[in-house]
Parts: sequence; C-alpha cells; structure tokens
Amino acid sequence: MKTPFLFKNLRPLLAVLILSFCTLSCTRCSNPPTEPVSDSYKKKLISYKEGRILYDEYTVTNNAVLTKYRNGEPDSRWYWFSVEDMEGYLKYVKETARKQHLKNPGIRIYMGKYPLNHPKSKMAKPEYAGYQTIFLVPTAQNRKKDNTAARSRTETSLDENTNVKEMQVLNMTNLAPPPKVSTADMP
Repeated sequence: MKTPFLFKNLRPLLAVLILSFCTLSCTRCSNPPTEPVSDSYKKKLISYKEGRILYDEYTVTNNAVLTKYRNGEPDSRWYWFSVEDMEGYLKYVKETARKQHLKNPGIRIYMGKYPLNHPKSKMAKPEYAGYQTIFLVPTAQNRKKDNTAARSRTETSLDENTNVKEMQVLNMTNLAPPPKVSTADMP
C-alpha cells in the first residue's frame, strides 16, 4: 500500500512544529533579559591615593574643628553599607521612580548627627548616639521648571534634581566611631 503524498510531507512538518513548541517553551521559562548597566561611573573614579588626599584634607580641616568642638573627642570618619543593601535600595528607588513617572532618579548623600536621645531602634548600634552619620535621600528631576525669582536654594542647584519626599531614606549604616579607628589613618 502506498502512503499518500500528504502523509509523507506531514511528518517533517510535525517534527518542526514540535521542535518549535519546545524551543519557545524553554525561552519563556528562562530569566528575562537584565537591564543594561551604564558605565558612566567610570569617568568619576579616582585612585585610592587621590581618595587619601581628600581624607587627609578633611582630617586637617573639618575633622579638626569637630574634634575641638567635641572637647578633643574625634567624630566618626567612615560609613559602610553592604553591596546587598545598596543594590536593594537602588532597585527600590528605580522601581518607585518608574511607578511615579519620575525622571533621572538619583541619590543625594546628607551628613547628619544622631541626637543623644535618638531611638535605639533607629540606629545600627545605640552607642553611635552623638556621632555624625550619613543618610541617602532619593532624588528626581524637577517636575516643573519655574523661572520665578522666588526659587529655593535646592531648586537652583546645578543637578536640577530635588529630593523625593514620598520615598524612604536609607540610614542604619555602620560607622567607625573613634577610638576604635584612628582618625589620622584612612584604613
């Protein structure tokens, strides 16, 4: 008995359809493509030696004033966030900015100081009370540009970004309060 012409050509067609289905199924199961990461930061890198120059300048100027004000007791000199915390926070800022249709999100780093009576639950370690710290504030491009003379100081800043008060601020950093770390040496 002869196989009809249609059935002879149907087998390869079915094989191609099954193979295509399997390939498409595997493609849908794979992870979505990752968002490309800009390398613009590379233009802003400095060497460890250049960082040391900045650290030493701070030591003989600002830190000298703080130490004098604190009756000879030096203040904190460095602050640490884990890469995991930073990545998570940056993801939070990006996602929230996207949901709020904010442009050019960024991070502003502020200096602060823990009051002596600061709530212990809001500090990485209670013994940090009285020391300076830093905290990170999300920013985004100004929503509307205003040319009036009554602009605030932050609105006229060169980066054209303002703080986004609807987003949470990152703190709870580990810091190095003296005397555990010498203030004259950059670790």
